This record gives sequence, C-alpha cells and structure tokens, in this order.
Amino acid sequence: MVWLQTSSKQSLNWKLNSKNERIKLMNRITNIDNEKRSNNMSIEIKNIGVIGAGQMGLGIAHVCAASSYDVNLVDIDDAALERAIDGIDKNLGRLVSRGKISDADKKAAMAKISTDTSFDSLGDCDLIIEAATENEEIKKAIYAQVCPILKEDAILATNTSSISITRLAAETDRPGRFMGIHFMNPAPLMELIELIRGIATEPETFETIRDFTSSLNKTPVSAEDFPAFIVNRILMPMINEAVYTLYEGVGSVDAIDTAMKLGAHHPMGPLELADFIGLDTCLSVMQVLHDGLADTKYRPCPLLVKYVEAGWLGRKSSRGFYDYSGDVPQPTR
Repeated sequence: MVWLQTSSKQSLNWKLNSKNERIKLMNRITNIDNEKRSNNMSIEIKNIGVIGAGQMGLGIAHVCAASSYDVNLVDIDDAALERAIDGIDKNLGRLVSRGKISDADKKAAMAKISTDTSFDSLGDCDLIIEAATENEEIKKAIYAQVCPILKEDAILATNTSSISITRLAAETDRPGRFMGIHFMNPAPLMELIELIRGIATEPETFETIRDFTSSLNKTPVSAEDFPAFIVNRILMPMINEAVYTLYEGVGSVDAIDTAMKLGAHHPMGPLELADFIGLDTCLSVMQVLHDGLADTKYRPCPLLVKYVEAGWLGRKSSRGFYDYSGDVPQPTR
C-alpha cells in the first residue's frame, strides 16, 4: 500500500515535470518565432529598384524619389531611360510652376534617381518594383535574371494590373517576399495603390509594403488575387463596352466620350481614357479577364483587337481612337 502511494506520487511528479517542460519548450518556440517576426519587421526600406522605364516605371520612380527614397531605375534601353529622366524632370517642373513644390524639392528628388541598363545595380535594393510591359512571359524572364542578384531579405513586387500574383511569385526564389503593388496611372497624380497578396505572401511582407505605400502619401487598398483585381475588373469592361458601342455604330467616338463626360460626370471619356492607358494594355487586361474567369461578357471587342494589330495603341503611338498628330486630338471614327 505504501509502495502504491509512493508510485502514484512519483507518477504525478513526472507528469507535472513533463507538463512544465512542454510549457517551457512551447515558450521557447514562441519566443523564437516572435524574434524572427521582429527581425522581419525591422527591415527598413531605403533603396528602391524600379524595373522598366516606360510610363508606369517613370511615374513610380518619380513618386518614390519625391518621398526621399533612393531610386535606381533600370531598363535595357538607354533611350528609354533618357526619356524617363526627361519626363520626370518635366513633371516635377510643372509642379514647381504650379506652386505645389519648390525648386529645391525638385532638385532633391532628381538627385535621388540613378539609372542603369544592368540588373546588377539592384543588388543593394530593399524593394524592387517590376513595372515591365503587361506580358507574363516577359515578367517571368525578368525574375529569372534578377532574383539571383537580390539580397536575401529584399522584397520583390510587381506593378501588374491583372496577372495572377500567386503564379508570378512561383517563378521567383522568394514567394513569401513577393506581392503586387499596383500604382494607378499617372502614378504621381493618382492617390490609390492596390496591394495584392499571393497565396504564399508573408504577413510581414504585406505590412512592410502597406507602411511603405502610406509613406508615399498614397492610400493603399487590399485586393484579392483575382484577375484584374478591383479597379481594372470594373474599369476595363466599361472601356471594352464603349468600344463595342463604337463597333456596333451606336455612337461616334466624340458622341460616346461626350455622353459619358456630361451624362455620368466622368472627367475623361472611356475611349479617350483607353488611348491614355494604351490600347495594348486594355486588350491585355481583357484577355486576362476572359481567360481567367471564362465568361463571354469579358470577350475583347474585335475592333479593339484590330486597333492593336494595326499598331494604333493610343497616345503613345500618336493614333488610337483619336489622332494625336496635330495640336488638337481628332476622333478617328
């Protein structure tokens, strides 16, 4: 009887000790996780890399430099880089002339921007924003070249307006530190940025980027990783329907744009807006919507397809739904 009592006490003590050890072990694991999370959150974004010196790339570089970030703008085309720097200089100059910023602010922002034709210059960047053309294969090819160069803790982001973030992230060596940062066009003027997480995006990555975009005096909104996200899911079908309205002879270019400006108080008609965005970009987004959602309501208008095939891409090619060769844009239909 005494042995049984002693044995029971020993068993109880062992259980208590075992439970205490498990608690200690769990606390240690929790502390390690918290330490890792704290280390991740301590990453400070100072140097920004922007890949692509087109309309979106130069706008993103402008916004980041104006917010005192060091920016390295990379493009394989020297001429594109020269045009981008000239464009940023002119855009900042207009802000000076309007009294929005001082000449000293302009000079400080321009001094923050460097350019290069090699990805090697991105090795020291904390955040890299890919702003290449809206073509999935081109983006994947860029990631294959740039990922081996980047710091282990660098965040890689894409400015895609429609392509799956999860699918793009899978082509990188850092799916947890990859997400979508969709600036609106023109980036210096538009207040919104869409933030899109892939299925593997880590919470720390999202929080870091949310804080970064807020520091640009922009308003970030979170969008799920569905084709075209929020803005273009709504905007592009409207533009496509406007093209159908033209295609079917319901109204002329001028009539359609005037109707939406005066009848719906849109600041810019849908066809004028399409020219501003780029008809190739509009078509690309509609193709992503049509393929990704398998719904015929997203079928690109044949007239939009024909214009892109003809090289009539809007303002950037001097012809789209308007002819921009003269001083005043003229409707083409």
